[in-house]
Amino acid sequence: MHTTKLLPHSPSQSSTATRSSWSEWSAYAAGIWSAVYACLGLLWANGYPGFPFGSGVSGTAASSLWYRADAEVGGAVIALTGMLGVLVALLIARGRGVQVQLPQLAFAWSASVTLLVLVPDARALVAVAYAPVFVLGAPFGWPPVSYSKAIPWPVINQLLCIVGGLLWGATALGHGRRTRGACAACGRSNDERGWTSPQSAAHWGRWATYAAMAIPIGYATTRFAWALGLPLGISEAFLREGRAAGMWTAGAALGAVAVAGALLTFGLIRPWGEVFPRWIPAIGGKRVPLATAIAPAAFVAALVTSAGFGVVRSVAATGLKGGWGARGPGLLWPLWGLALGVATLAYYYRRRGPCSECGRG
Repeated sequence: MHTTKLLPHSPSQSSTATRSSWSEWSAYAAGIWSAVYACLGLLWANGYPGFPFGSGVSGTAASSLWYRADAEVGGAVIALTGMLGVLVALLIARGRGVQVQLPQLAFAWSASVTLLVLVPDARALVAVAYAPVFVLGAPFGWPPVSYSKAIPWPVINQLLCIVGGLLWGATALGHGRRTRGACAACGRSNDERGWTSPQSAAHWGRWATYAAMAIPIGYATTRFAWALGLPLGISEAFLREGRAAGMWTAGAALGAVAVAGALLTFGLIRPWGEVFPRWIPAIGGKRVPLATAIAPAAFVAALVTSAGFGVVRSVAATGLKGGWGARGPGLLWPLWGLALGVATLAYYYRRRGPCSECGRG
């Protein structure tokens, strides 16, 4: 019987084999995203309403890095950057411009970091955290605010920018893998490093997971204390003001969301994070798809990192007004985002298995 032995792919073979992988469509998706924002930038630069930055925009927080942005100049910058993004995305998707791969990678990673970390602020995280509160409280008319007021267009724009940042990050990751001769789908090469092995990832990923759990639980502890009437990290006067305004009920709800997030993070190192518990209808006992865990974890990691930098900027400008409990826990959010990102990467390395594109595993 004739058998075929699977041989390691050469860099060129790996690049060809992975043309149908996520690394290709992510580049096209990043290009489409950039084209949309290039058009929006042109409109904003020419006086059309909707520019989501600047001190004159309703719903824009002073902690935003772009608080003083001007619609005419800012819109023009967005338009030009978007047009350049379309060109770079097409070059990457089509495998062109081999001799200028470094500038392509530099643009892709710069776009990703800017959209994920520098554009959003704490309001994007608050909007996502309040989403389950709104959904669960909607039948009871609580909280008594509308989505349009709680999540205005500048915040929606931040969430869209995070999506764009993830697309550009995926584009940069896939293109970088092809550039160094690795499989674009899984990142493996013939000289695979030991730290990416499942055994090694299980070790360093465990500590990252614990850190990613501890920080949100610390934040939740202060919010639960306030709801119970304990002025943990704040003054008695501020506690009374918040109770009169009904702030601490909403704060406790956010604390509950933070604890739920910490519990889900724990799943990155537990068996139930790989196989759905059997008591769950329809899907119990089935393996958890990688994307089901990785996509939301990466999204939240980007949210808390950008929110944390916003808190750092705000505290640097005004200090810890009202006591350390109000904004102090937010100073740890950049570490939370970093830890969650590392924990998610370890989860991927542990579970990725043999690659369907290159056969390595």
